[in-house]
Amino acid sequence: MKLEYDIIVVGGGHAGCEAAAAAAKLGRKTLLITMDMTKYASMSCNPAIGGVAKGQIVREIDALGGQMGIVTDRTTIQFRMLNRSKGAAMWSPRAQCDKAAFSAEWRKILENTDNLNLWQDTVNQLIISNIEGENKVCGVRTMMGIEFSAKAVILTNGTFLGGLMHIGRNNAGGGRAGDSASYGITEQLVELGFEAGRMKTGTPARLDARSIDFSVMEPQKGDENPSKFSFLPSTKAVENQLPCYLVYTSKEVHDTLRTGFEDSPLFTGIIQGIGPRYCPSIEDKLRTFAGKDFHQLFLEPEGRETNEYYLNGFSSSLPWQVQMEALRKIKGFENVNIYRTGYAIEYDYFPPTQLHHTLETKLVQNLYFAGQINGTTGYEEAAAQGLVAGINAARKISGENEFILNRDEAYIGVLIDDLVTKGVDEPYRMFTSRAEYRILLRQDDADMRLTPIAEKLGMATDERIKSFNEKKEKINLLKNFVLNTSIDKEEANKYLETINSTPITQKKRIGELLSRNEVTIKGLSEYSESIKNFVTENQISEEVIEAIEIEQKYKGYIEREKEVADKLKRLENIIIPDNFDFNSMQSLTIEARQKLTRIQPKTIGQASRIPGVSPADINVLLIFFGR
Repeated sequence: MKLEYDIIVVGGGHAGCEAAAAAAKLGRKTLLITMDMTKYASMSCNPAIGGVAKGQIVREIDALGGQMGIVTDRTTIQFRMLNRSKGAAMWSPRAQCDKAAFSAEWRKILENTDNLNLWQDTVNQLIISNIEGENKVCGVRTMMGIEFSAKAVILTNGTFLGGLMHIGRNNAGGGRAGDSASYGITEQLVELGFEAGRMKTGTPARLDARSIDFSVMEPQKGDENPSKFSFLPSTKAVENQLPCYLVYTSKEVHDTLRTGFEDSPLFTGIIQGIGPRYCPSIEDKLRTFAGKDFHQLFLEPEGRETNEYYLNGFSSSLPWQVQMEALRKIKGFENVNIYRTGYAIEYDYFPPTQLHHTLETKLVQNLYFAGQINGTTGYEEAAAQGLVAGINAARKISGENEFILNRDEAYIGVLIDDLVTKGVDEPYRMFTSRAEYRILLRQDDADMRLTPIAEKLGMATDERIKSFNEKKEKINLLKNFVLNTSIDKEEANKYLETINSTPITQKKRIGELLSRNEVTIKGLSEYSESIKNFVTENQISEEVIEAIEIEQKYKGYIEREKEVADKLKRLENIIIPDNFDFNSMQSLTIEARQKLTRIQPKTIGQASRIPGVSPADINVLLIFFGR
């Protein structure tokens, strides 16, 4: 019996699920192998999707035809748009999800995806051929001794490669609580010449709601008019939202935690892996912010049908007794019981400078890495990489052009370019500050940027294309209306007076008034029958109205960023030949020669973003390749 596939995806986490769904959607015979088929896209840490910059990524995944936004909308229990008080470039959607329902929904999608087969097993070896000195992946071998052949393999192993869990001075092998670690692949890849390293992440204790006094806590409710992630009209905004709660540590809590420091694997040197700077454990916080007497924590429900709660901000690998004692000194937790303790986990990763922008490895053809194996942290970052790897693997084995997003096209483009060009020295997390074109990469216009690309790739369904075209038509209709229609000064001033905005002395175009921060189409329509009638008669949605308002308010900034992006894009068009000998260019600094030789950038633009390559070095490259 021959078990042959076009693409094999190893690992059923967020990266693996997106990779497998994308490859199968593009018509490739795909196999997804995972250790446990009940835990697809498991939320191993907090039960939430999105947040600052991460929410933009999820909307981009959706616009490209991925599944994360759809699954999130179907399982949301609370939705909030973060940073509404700031500019539109900072608005970031975030949803609390029903953890069990999220995995179940993903399984339903995978089991009903054409061209996709599922298999429960552990992969411990890659099958690699060497033809004329070129390594090429040909399949995988599992722990049960079964061999599957494939034209491409995507590794999305998460925290399972060499996974080691720590609680105090105790540790045990495992990819997460309740799941065994995976061995064999790291060792094989290192033998082939790959560089590997260790990283660390952590999670807090899970709490029993029956033992919590919610009456003394500050509820944090969802938005009054919640939005959603997917641009598809078939997904709906959440109803009957559940609250989260704000709680605080205290000096007494901190003193209790410090009693366990001598047994902390972080401080005793037992943990060798590098942890995430922006999501530190509670013991890390106490050491870094030694003078702070309290820290804010978020108590989050894990689902509608469970009493399990997640304490965001209290990750710990301290001895379990210390964790329990400290928790019971937090207001409202005096009698708290826990379902499981917090722990830290170390795992293998491979520095992502060993990858092309397609996420294919440089050392082995048709082998792709996606997710935490590349040194990232976060469900959203993993899912984005899985989507890109799945699309690229499908396209490569069919002889099609590679799929690469630029930094001015998507946060996903920023993420992958940062990984491949700069590498990581700690678990990589996306922030808005990492994107130099964040005004162009807003969450509201991800579909306008990326759905046309999805259509060309074959990733967009008929429903998505139809919905996109209808929205685009409505945007153009409303845009034409606000740019060419004036409002009488009497009507406008009645509204402007209510919002303390400077009155106008003569009638003005609606678009001109919308450039004021506080002015909205909804507000104007309450005093102008013509605007109200236009919106009603043409069935203009709030989503379309928001798009036009943002475009008018940030018009100058948007145009300026586009100009800068276009100028810098010229550097992306100057190609550097494959395997170019940078050591032959004596005009470059020694550091530049070393970094360029290691990274092997594809363009001058990519070279300019490599740490250690100076503007003077770029000028040398421009003179050489520009000619």
